[in-house]
Amino acid sequence: MKLICDHMLGSLAKWLRIFGFDTLYPDMTTDDDKVLNIAKTENRLLISRDKELIIRGKKIKLEVLEIQVTDLDKQLAQVLTHISLDNTQVLTRCTLCNTPLISVEKKETKNHVPPKVFETRDQFWCCSVCKKYYWMGTHYENMIEKINMLTNKNNQ
Repeated sequence: MKLICDHMLGSLAKWLRIFGFDTLYPDMTTDDDKVLNIAKTENRLLISRDKELIIRGKKIKLEVLEIQVTDLDKQLAQVLTHISLDNTQVLTRCTLCNTPLISVEKKETKNHVPPKVFETRDQFWCCSVCKKYYWMGTHYENMIEKINMLTNKNNQ
């Protein structure tokens, strides 16, 4: 499922990308009309805390998920009760620009990652658009822990 988050949900958008969801997060120059147009033309679930945007989205028959809390974990739990998580897609998207990540050979990363990371890691991924590199380090372990916590909470 493709998603679009409003301007108030930047952290949620980042985490939905970590979870592997195709999630757009418009920049601050994108007005509500453009957000609604993107949601409609690309058939994206509109995720919002903006009451006016939610009402406008429903009027044009968009699928809308109203987020009612400010706590990130509770926001993620709310989204995960509405849409299913595909575990095979977790950590497959760039957290910055939403592009699917590609696996890259270790030798390609030498000048792009810290020396200690290069020495101690063997698997790397890269975003073809913003050129950010990813590997399974401490951040990865923390993300997996949070994902497991949230998905186990939802399955109880």
